[in-house]
Amino acid sequence: MASISGKVDPVVRRITIADIAEAIGQGLRDFQAMPLYGLAFGMLYAGGGILTVLCLTAFGMVYLAYPLAAGFALIGPFVATGLYEVSRRREAGLPVSLGAIWSAVTSRSEIGWMAFVTLFFFVIWMYQIRLLIALLIGLNASFSSLHEFMTVVLTSNEGLLFLAIGNLDGAALSLILFSLTVVSFPLLLDRDVDFVTAMVTSVRAVVASPLSMIGWAAVIVLLLVVSSLPYFLGLVITVPVLGHATWHLYRRIVAPVVV
Repeated sequence: MASISGKVDPVVRRITIADIAEAIGQGLRDFQAMPLYGLAFGMLYAGGGILTVLCLTAFGMVYLAYPLAAGFALIGPFVATGLYEVSRRREAGLPVSLGAIWSAVTSRSEIGWMAFVTLFFFVIWMYQIRLLIALLIGLNASFSSLHEFMTVVLTSNEGLLFLAIGNLDGAALSLILFSLTVVSFPLLLDRDVDFVTAMVTSVRAVVASPLSMIGWAAVIVLLLVVSSLPYFLGLVITVPVLGHATWHLYRRIVAPVVV
C-alpha cells in the first residue's frame, strides 16, 4: 500500500501484552542507562503542571486543575518526543546529547504538524470542560479552592452529571488521540514519512491489536494519574520510563524496512 507521498506504507505487526511488558522493561533500562535525560524531560513535564496549577490558583480558576491534570495525558506523546530520540540513538549506537536530540526533533517539520494535532485536542478538551461547567454548574461559577469545587461536584446532582459526562468525553478524546499518536511521533523520528501517513499507521496499529493497545493506553493513564497525585512529582520518573517504553513498543509494532 502506498502513502499520499507515493512511498510504501509502513508494515504494522500485531503485539501482545507480553510485548508491552518487555517494552516497559526496555524503557526502564534506557532510563537507568541515561537517567539525566529522562529526569530532565520528566522535570519539564512535572514543572509545567505545577506552574500551570499555580497560575490557575492565582487567577481564581483552580477548579480547572483536575481537568487540566487529565488533559496532560493528551500532550504526553508530544512532550516525550525527545525521549524517543534518546532511545533511538542509544539503540543505533549513536552519540546522545541535548544538541543532537534538539536537532533531530526540530529538523522534522512533520513533527510540528503532529504537535499541532495534539495541542488542538488539548484545547478542545479544555473548552469542552469549561462549557460543561457553565451548563451544569453555573455560567458564573466561582470557587476559592479545588476542595470547594470537588465538594460541589461530588455532592450535587449537577456536579455528578458533570463528572460523568466530563470523564466520558475525556475518555473518548483520549482514545482518539491515543490512536492517532501512539506510533506517529516515533515513526516520524525514525522514517521520512508525512504526518498523515504516520497517523494512519498509528490507527492501523490500534486496529491490528485492539486489546493490547487499549491495555497499553490504560497503563499510561493509570501511571500518569497516580504519578500526578503527589503534586505532579511522580511524573519525573514515570514520564521518562513511559517515553522510552513507547519507542521500544513502536519498534515491535512497525516492521523494519527491508533493504
